[in-house]
Amino acid sequence: MKNYIYLFIFTILIAGCTKDFEDINTNPNAPVDVQPALLLRQVIYDYAEQMSYEGFVAGNLLGQHLTALDFNLFDRHALNSPQLGGNPWAIFYTNLRDNEIILKKSQEIETFAVYEGPSLILKAYMTMGLTDLFGDVPYSEAFTGNTNTVTPKYDLQKDIYLAQGGILDNLQKGIEAIQKYSGTFALEGDILYDGNLEYWIRFANSLRIKALMRISAKQDITTQLQAIVTEGNYITTNTENAVFEFTDAEPNNFRLARLRAGDFNNFVMSETIEDILTRLNDPRVSVLFRPFENATDNQYNGLINGIDASQTTISLSNYSLAGKIFRENTGDLDANYMTAWETSFLLAEAALKGFITKDAKTLYETGVTQAFEYWQTTLPNAYLNTTAAYDNTIALEQIITQKWIANTINGYEGWIEYRRTGYPALQPVAASLNNGLIPIRLPYPAEEATLNTTNYTTAAQTTNANSINFPVWWNQ
Repeated sequence: MKNYIYLFIFTILIAGCTKDFEDINTNPNAPVDVQPALLLRQVIYDYAEQMSYEGFVAGNLLGQHLTALDFNLFDRHALNSPQLGGNPWAIFYTNLRDNEIILKKSQEIETFAVYEGPSLILKAYMTMGLTDLFGDVPYSEAFTGNTNTVTPKYDLQKDIYLAQGGILDNLQKGIEAIQKYSGTFALEGDILYDGNLEYWIRFANSLRIKALMRISAKQDITTQLQAIVTEGNYITTNTENAVFEFTDAEPNNFRLARLRAGDFNNFVMSETIEDILTRLNDPRVSVLFRPFENATDNQYNGLINGIDASQTTISLSNYSLAGKIFRENTGDLDANYMTAWETSFLLAEAALKGFITKDAKTLYETGVTQAFEYWQTTLPNAYLNTTAAYDNTIALEQIITQKWIANTINGYEGWIEYRRTGYPALQPVAASLNNGLIPIRLPYPAEEATLNTTNYTTAAQTTNANSINFPVWWNQ
């Protein structure tokens, strides 16, 4: 009889312990789900904050806006040895994964439908940045590790751009999703455009222009591009720019402002950008850089990229550091997603090459004017009539060079456009670890060989053993 009593008591205790078990054992500070508004804010901020830093410390070495004094194997083009930046792979995939959560919620839950268009546009934007740096990458099977596979195949860059569900397709679908949205819920968490869906359409169309121009050597883009230009619904003024605005104070200031002085002082003006800004007599030099400490006047001095730091003695006081806008006054700085000046320069190139019926000279001058405004620098009256006067014989070099200067916040873009066009002419680095060659892609990170071995091996074989000198599809 006692055994039955004990069993009865034990059953009651078990029942009592398991009642509301999930509520009791759920950590309220570690939620298992998140609202799209919070996740959208996080994706926009995290990508902008991390990639602006990456683009500055690593991209600006590749694009030769900056030179590294020490810890500079990356500057010498040993790209498998990232230091203080140079491995953006995880940034892309973390944010693409989080954005995929937003996209799925928007397609499955009616009250979240307003997020579908922006999440498709962000997916296209981040994917373009990823594949332009690395080439073929995991895509169609990626972002599904919780339901499908954690070892996704590598998709061809051509398919990533052109296939259904690829960059151009997602941009078009993103626009259509916004246009057909008839709900009353606002787009919350939008720290790019504060919920203005019309501006998201402009953003998407500027990205379509960019994507089409990037693949223009491989595909006939004329009809698609002319249709976008004829419609005219793309970013045309700096007030429509897709940018994240930094602040002067933490936590939303530019990361360079939070670096130790020694880390900040590791990056100085490149000789390449010094030569170009000097030749143009370009006043933006005073915003982008500081006079060097030993200067007798407001003078600027750049250092050739890729010195052998172990064999070369360099005095920091002889070279120009990055300007105050990147450290003390970051409230004046933006992290770029897409801008009016970049759009204008893309269209100027398109007009020059006969892809659209527009005047290349006018678009070039508009782009220069917008870039000066963006960098809060007064455009000298004579600039577009003298040192930067449009010249048909060198027009492509002028267009790309002006875009390269304006992209000092994101040297990866300058490097990508150099790879695509050959402009501006970059200098051989002083002590190259890549046989004197300028790299034309980033290598797949070492962790891919460990975590996704079979698919990595295949991708490495098609890129000549993961070579940094193997061109991506649109550059072949």
